Amino acid sequence: MSVDIRSPLPGVFYRRPSPGSEPFVDVGSAVEPGTVVAIVEVMKQFFEVPAGTEGKIATVAVADAEMVDAGQVLFTVLPW
Repeated sequence: MSVDIRSPLPGVFYRRPSPGSEPFVDVGSAVEPGTVVAIVEVMKQFFEVPAGTEGKIATVAVADAEMVDAGQVLFTVLPW
């Protein structure tokens, strides 16, 4: 059974810490509860999104720099 990582806030979803950097995670990446998987920007403030679970990233549901709603699925994780 998979676990969804959801956006904590409405804002702009970023998969990378800065332009030109590698994404925080990709499909197949191993994550732990504290692993930062993305950033959501709200009114020029940046909020890290932790995985909140342990496992492997199965899907990336949102494109980089896309607007997201609070509670929207960002990633799906397959627990170990």
